[in-house]
This record gives sequence, structure tokens and C-alpha cells, in this order.
Amino acid sequence: QPILWLTVFGVTFSTIRVIPTGDYTYLQFLTPGVLAQSVIFVAIFYGINVVWERDLGLLNKLMSTPAPRSSIVLGKSLAGGLRGTFQALGILIIALVIGIDIILTPLSIIGMFVIIILCGICFSSMSMALASLFRTRERMMGVGQAITMPLFFASSAIYPVSIMPGWLQVIAVANPLSYVVDALRSLLVTGDLSGLGLDVLILLASAAVLLILASLGFRRMLV
Repeated sequence: QPILWLTVFGVTFSTIRVIPTGDYTYLQFLTPGVLAQSVIFVAIFYGINVVWERDLGLLNKLMSTPAPRSSIVLGKSLAGGLRGTFQALGILIIALVIGIDIILTPLSIIGMFVIIILCGICFSSMSMALASLFRTRERMMGVGQAITMPLFFASSAIYPVSIMPGWLQVIAVANPLSYVVDALRSLLVTGDLSGLGLDVLILLASAAVLLILASLGFRRMLV
């Protein structure tokens, strides 16, 4: 699906130019959003794995070890982030193949992977926190499908926040995905890193809060 967004949606909207993107083509503007979307598709369903492990009794065995819940959750979230990097790398290669102009320097590449891993940690943790509430794989699948696209559309992934209606701008500002996209856009498209520090701080804070919620939810999953 992210590939379709890039090759069909992106190419079409680049041609008709209905979305203002400043000095950059719409495909350049869209690419960071599609990269972030590809990571979310991996991370947001990570809670299903946790439910599956609980059903098999693996989670009980894992929780009986001396390791604190927070380190277990962090390890699983980090795994989700690392898996997301492979998905994003495939999207980046496709973007280069179809001729999208992207900034590729050691700093931009390293920064991209750091942001992608932070994104994976955030949304894997969110998924595991939700798994403690919706305790079957079928429900988690439904929840994942229900929230993925709203998260995507209520962010700066496919259009600038400035052209959104006021109520949607409020949601976009509160949406961690907006800061993932903004950071990737700074690194890969504009080269303007003046706001990168704030994006990273907000992502770190979001990851910390979601990791705490997921850690608290693990106890509930074992009841």
C-alpha cells in the first residue's frame, strides 16, 4: 500500500498540482510521509504478536524472568522499529528508482534511520498498550486497521498542516506521526534542520509516555 501511495497517488497529484508544496514537487513532499506510513504499518500491528505470545504462554515465561517489564517492552518496541527500517529502506529505493530528488548524505541517512526507529518504538508501544485493552488477535487486527489511516490522514504526511481545517490542525499537532514526517522531510527534502531538535524531543517524549503505558498494560495482559 505505501508503494501505491507513492507511485499512483503521488504521481497523479504531482501532475495536477492541487496541493501547495512550495519549492518542492509533490512527490518530494510525499516521500517522507510514505516512509513513515510504511513503518506504522509494521509497528501498529505489533501488539498482535504480544497477544499471540500470551495465548501460547510465552509471555508468562518471559515475565517470570528477573528482567523488568519496561526493558521487555523496550526490547519489543525496538524490534518493531528495526523491522520498520527494512520496510522504509524498500520505499526509499523505489523513490530513487522513479527519480524523486532526495538528499542523501551520511547525516541524512543516519538521521533517517534514527527517526524511523523512534517512530517504530512509539507506535509499537502504542500497539502493545492497546493489546492490553483489546485482548484477542481479531480485535487487535480490527483496532490496528481502524487507527492506521486516521493517524496517517491527521498528520502532515500528505498535505501541509497549514491548509487543514482548524480542528484537524489541532489533531495533527498532537499526532506523533506529524513530527516523524517533519523530521524526515527536513533530512531528506528541504535540508533545513532548524526544527529537527524539537521534532526529536517530542518523539522521545511520546516514546517515553507510550512505553510507560505499554509496561503498565503488560500486567493487565497476564490477568
